[in-house]
Amino acid sequence: MNLKNASILIVDDDTDVLTAVRLLLKTEAADVVTEKNPENLRSILQKRSFDLVLLDMNFTSSINTGNEGIFWLNKIREMGCKSAVIMITAYGDIDLAVKSLKEGAADFVVKPWHNEKLLQTMKDALQKSQKKNEGSLNYTNKLDASIIGKSEVMQQIFHKTEKIAPTDANILILGENGTGKDLIAKAIHDHSMRKDGPFVKVDVGALTESLFESELFGHKKGAFTDAREDRTGRFEAASGGTLFLDEIGNITLQQQAKLLTVLQNRTITRLGSNEQIPVDIRLICATNLPLSELANEHRFRKDLVYRINTVELTMPPLRKREEDVILLARHFANIYATKYLKPTIEFDPKALEKLRSYSYPGNVRELQYSIERAVIMAEGSVLTEQDIIFSPLENAETKQEEDDDLKLSTIEKNTILRVIEKNQGNITKAAKELGLTRTALYRRLSKYDI
Repeated sequence: MNLKNASILIVDDDTDVLTAVRLLLKTEAADVVTEKNPENLRSILQKRSFDLVLLDMNFTSSINTGNEGIFWLNKIREMGCKSAVIMITAYGDIDLAVKSLKEGAADFVVKPWHNEKLLQTMKDALQKSQKKNEGSLNYTNKLDASIIGKSEVMQQIFHKTEKIAPTDANILILGENGTGKDLIAKAIHDHSMRKDGPFVKVDVGALTESLFESELFGHKKGAFTDAREDRTGRFEAASGGTLFLDEIGNITLQQQAKLLTVLQNRTITRLGSNEQIPVDIRLICATNLPLSELANEHRFRKDLVYRINTVELTMPPLRKREEDVILLARHFANIYATKYLKPTIEFDPKALEKLRSYSYPGNVRELQYSIERAVIMAEGSVLTEQDIIFSPLENAETKQEEDDDLKLSTIEKNTILRVIEKNQGNITKAAKELGLTRTALYRRLSKYDI
């Protein structure tokens, strides 16, 4: 990561140190926050994340351990904070500073320092931290490098996927359009016992009534007017591997009945033939419909739902993955910078804020297309707020929703106030009760000036 794009927290009870570092970083970093009291660390880090923390080794606080810096370093790590931490120490405490490296600090600087040395130490720590975080996204790299996410909801998806991939269980993947259902389906196949077999994807929602049987089960020459030769269906083609039926929620009740028969018998019959052909597949289905709609007998057969839904995965929308937005944006920027022969792309602070604050009705797909367009149109190597343009298609679809939101804003504000009061000002508990992340709740508090 470039220091120019980094957010930095400085924690030191010496006002002169805070002032000196803040002035030094004024033109070198995107965002600098200073704090004298380390006991405020928890509340600060709960409200927002930082790329780098400069932490003093000694404080005159109520914590008196003889090595306060290491104490607070451990507290930062216990919170799950991924920030790189550089310890600030006096010459006489170098041994203690070296010990802090074993406790997880990225580096240390000795007072007084040369500004050039401090800046280089910070740059090195950021680069090391970025490589470490990219290589330790828990389950991410074990599945597929193109499936990126460090948010808790995505870690749960990765963990669950690892558990079910080696089995032969039928899987139903739920989620809005653009959330990556096809990527997860392919990752499941690639980590299954069938990985050496075929992975066959069919968008069954796009098949007409007349093509459904021919496409899935095949046909014999002469079975209908345009059947000029025998054709193998997708079930046969996927035998020994995985069949992925996308948009399963859009097929008719008649098509569902035919599909159910095949799944029960594990045999198909080509159109124009009476021969039953056994098939050996692992079935993965996906739909953007909620499970409650699939359970509606007037729309979807319950017996088929049970057949395809041995295990269920729900891909979260991007608005529920706030921690992943910048991670994904940088990933796509690197991809398209390489594709279009551009220099390494960075984001200025306002561009990052714009990316964080958008709701992404088109999910990851919309973010991907927005970054691709920005990279193509960018004049330089730094994307600005003006370079980030979101899809007018998605904006048109959500215009009515935005109008409705204006009417509902008073209700939302009053609800938030009531829940915060109920939880005696505890933001974590209030956010949980409201079904929001802390970041989302803080954004609403700012929106309504609460």
